[in-house]
Amino acid sequence: MTYAHALTTIKIIGGIYLFWLAYNAFKSAAPRSDLTLKALVSGRRTPLGYAVRGYTVHMTNPKAVLAWVAIIALGLPAEAPLWVGLAIVFGCFGLSIAVHLTYALVFSTPVMSSLYLRARRGIQATLGVFFTFAGLKLLLSRP
Repeated sequence: MTYAHALTTIKIIGGIYLFWLAYNAFKSAAPRSDLTLKALVSGRRTPLGYAVRGYTVHMTNPKAVLAWVAIIALGLPAEAPLWVGLAIVFGCFGLSIAVHLTYALVFSTPVMSSLYLRARRGIQATLGVFFTFAGLKLLLSRP
């Protein structure tokens, strides 16, 4: 109850953000034209350059930041020893590296790229519906 106003503000901002994500998903799903794969504007990079770019994009993503806050808030009680916090941080870091490397390897194959290009409109439309529903649910929920 102490932070009711802050939680209400976060809820409203979160709902608006989910609507913005829904709008972008629907906008991405709308064009019937196929996407084409193209090289990065800045040209080829070293493997370390790609890793740094991916890490930077991921760590500046508000969803990633909020996920980390939720993980720490739920998984780390105030009386927990230091090793629990370290296990959470390094465990999540290791899982993130493994998952993102798997994504990079799988989605860089011609077969998966082709499948995604054919399914992308349905995926984006589904995400738009999900984000709209989540935004409505968040904004209409009781504090």
